[in-house]
Amino acid sequence: MSGQIKDNNSHSFSTRRETNRISWLSLKLVPGLGNKSILRLLEVFGSPENVLAAGSKDLLETGISRDKPLQMLAARQFVRDPEAEWKYLEKNGFRMVCIGDEDYPANLVQIPDPPAVLFVSGTLLPRDLVSIAVVGSRYASPAGILFAEKLSSDLASCAVTIVSGFALGIDSAAHRGALKAQGRTLAVLGCGLDVNYPSINADLRQQIGLTGALVTEFIPGAPPSSGNFPSRNRIISGLSLGVVVVEAAERSGSLITARLALEQGREVFAVPGMARSARSKGAHRLIKQGAKLVEDAEDVLEEIRPLVRQFPSTPSALSKKTIDKPEDPDCPEQTILLRILDKVPKHIDEIAQEANIPIQRIAALLLEMELKGLVSQLPGKYFIAQL
Repeated sequence: MSGQIKDNNSHSFSTRRETNRISWLSLKLVPGLGNKSILRLLEVFGSPENVLAAGSKDLLETGISRDKPLQMLAARQFVRDPEAEWKYLEKNGFRMVCIGDEDYPANLVQIPDPPAVLFVSGTLLPRDLVSIAVVGSRYASPAGILFAEKLSSDLASCAVTIVSGFALGIDSAAHRGALKAQGRTLAVLGCGLDVNYPSINADLRQQIGLTGALVTEFIPGAPPSSGNFPSRNRIISGLSLGVVVVEAAERSGSLITARLALEQGREVFAVPGMARSARSKGAHRLIKQGAKLVEDAEDVLEEIRPLVRQFPSTPSALSKKTIDKPEDPDCPEQTILLRILDKVPKHIDEIAQEANIPIQRIAALLLEMELKGLVSQLPGKYFIAQL
């Protein structure tokens, strides 16, 4: 009998979750309803289910200036059937990660306009908190491509997740470099997950999906239109602690990513190139404006080293020897926490569970250790031991 109750509860949970996902998907399928409007509706009504249950009058009173999408929402006019789209996502192994979910990227939730919904192929992990974006020209020089690949490989060897935009040129080189180091990489798309763009990257797409993730805020089938890429760029910088621009012309989209990174409070790095080279003008302008000059991975690691842990399985010539954790005879609890936080960022709830210490005590210990410089707090209540 108890087994039957458990199965029923499991089925009920599965049904509720599916209903919730379809509700999120419904908002994404309303023509003309943009991300900022969805965030505003969620702020007012609290959940996608409540938004869908609201009447036309309540929706129009939210202060969203474009009333036509709200009228279409009230009339349940979607570009496609939400339930059919949900089945399509499941059939293709695509996931939806919605703002407020446990695995929603903690770095991304901090930006002014976080995507309400991400469509994901692959896995998002806590260690992706320590991420660096490597971006640049689609029409990069051979030297630029080699540099981006080597830089990304060295950073990935130091447990840094590499984020880029999956375009040809520097972006593809960045993804390849991370994969060569058996590291993680996230590819942010300017189209739907099921759109094979650019088609020449089909093999690279498959590799990233197996060991990292392809991420987009655009619904399946969305083409790679030019208007999508500025939105994509804010996600690239938002997922990352900093952005490295390798090669960029004066009007490059990479400069948009760098500007967004500054607005989001991220670090901006730039790689110098040949004087008077059109491919280097954008990067040189960033350096003149105060971006940190990058000659190798160490220049990037200097800025983010307190957030980086080395993985024994991915040694690198750049890696520092992992220090021994200090024993504190006056506070054995801190010694336990330092051992738990040895390699990857962990959420405070996970730390409390592993240490078997009440959450209130864990919070006090972590604050004390942070003041001592023993741990660093990352966005979303994640913590990591200092190097």
